[in-house]
Amino acid sequence: MTFQLTKLPYDRDALEPHISARTLDYHYGKHHKGYVDKLNQNVAGTNYEDMVLEDVVRTSFRKKDTSVYNNASQAWNHTFLWDSMKPNGGGRPTGALTGLINEQFGGLDGFHNEFKESATGQFGSGWTWLVADDDTLAIVSTPDADSPLTTDTMPLLTLDVWEHAYYLDYQNSREEYVDAFLENLINWDFAQANLEALDAQSRLSASR
Repeated sequence: MTFQLTKLPYDRDALEPHISARTLDYHYGKHHKGYVDKLNQNVAGTNYEDMVLEDVVRTSFRKKDTSVYNNASQAWNHTFLWDSMKPNGGGRPTGALTGLINEQFGGLDGFHNEFKESATGQFGSGWTWLVADDDTLAIVSTPDADSPLTTDTMPLLTLDVWEHAYYLDYQNSREEYVDAFLENLINWDFAQANLEALDAQSRLSASR
């Protein structure tokens, strides 16, 4: 099986003015595509070819197949990133996510503050995630290509804090980039759908 570059869920200029089409041309068209291309080169003729991408990430992490892991994880992370943003995003969460955010962070402002602190405080390259951890939410940052897929937590949404994600639009101001994501791009519908999928999975496991 050849892994494919997933299609963006919106046009390349759809996130403007917060993320430019030029940034997506490089970020999606060069960086994301590059990870997928290198992954296909690395897994050719191996058992990884028959796995879904999530299993490639987990298995290569466990086996310490560094090159396969880095490219598989980055390919998965970027697909998750595109869905974590949407045109005219931001606003407030809905459904069960609202109560969990109020409970865990004291409200949306508290979430914004903690997410921003984590994202701007991540040294060097990496990712910041909102995850479900049992019945609670948590904000975690991971270095380089790492993600919650190799942990017991469930990712709900993410933000890429590698410089290639924001340098063309914000230069070295990661803070402005994080603000733009939280206020104008974050896709709460995607996070809520992931939470609902986790709840459904938990109910199915409990019924067995």
